[in-house]
Amino acid sequence: MRTGRRAGEAVLSEEAGAEDGPGERRLRIDIEDLSVAYAGRTVVAGAHLIAAAGEITGLVGPNGSGKSTLLRTVYRHLKPAAGRVLLQGTDIRALSPARSARHIAALPQERGEDFELTVGEVVAMGRTPYKRAFAGEDAADRDMVARALADVGMADHSARRFTELSGGERQRVLLARAFAQAADVLVLDEPTNHLDIRHQVELLALLRGRRRTTLVSLHDLNAAASVCDRLHVLHDGRVVASGAPRDVLRPALLAEVFGVRAAVIEHPLTGDPLIAFDHREGA
Repeated sequence: MRTGRRAGEAVLSEEAGAEDGPGERRLRIDIEDLSVAYAGRTVVAGAHLIAAAGEITGLVGPNGSGKSTLLRTVYRHLKPAAGRVLLQGTDIRALSPARSARHIAALPQERGEDFELTVGEVVAMGRTPYKRAFAGEDAADRDMVARALADVGMADHSARRFTELSGGERQRVLLARAFAQAADVLVLDEPTNHLDIRHQVELLALLRGRRRTTLVSLHDLNAAASVCDRLHVLHDGRVVASGAPRDVLRPALLAEVFGVRAAVIEHPLTGDPLIAFDHREGA
């Protein structure tokens, strides 16, 4: 091990997941007995879950169930009270912040949307973990930013001011920033917020096509059923069900966790589980 390297970093750099090319390693996330508390209240309690290499893993649950808190712990915005988050077997807190940012890119719910920057400058922020202090953009950075903007349908908006954009446009730019980071793992907290139907569908297809390890929270259960390989259901800070969408999204669970009456049928176009909710009063 090189002098000065933090414990755990060599293991991660030498034990990659399946290699798809530069910056496209498919690494696994393991969350072990994770508990998170703030203001004296436990928000996540003893959570165990995995995001398998190259798969899209979804977190679903009612508001206040702990989804965002769990994701904030994965991208190191919060420190757990107990337990740990492992990236390819290495505790993420053993990594330097810059090293961690090269492996994990996040789209949080707290967006920081008042950037006095152009769209291109916002997306270029995703390249920061790879730059030395005061280093400028190079051709590779500019190419990465351009590709990320094209991926989210914002290629012609690089020179626009971020503050001039609509909510949906801002969301797509922040997604592009995460894509430009070229991390091995994407952590996305409600990425379809503010997007119209067309851009929601395009985003879900894009996530499927990227083949990155992805941990994503979604309110839309039908979107989760269509895009996720695996689901973890949170309720009152605990993981109460895990597995493939068709094994997890059962009427009894939907009634118990979400308090709704629903039937689960087969989607006529894709064969995925499709949840039909009963909105009638008193049903």
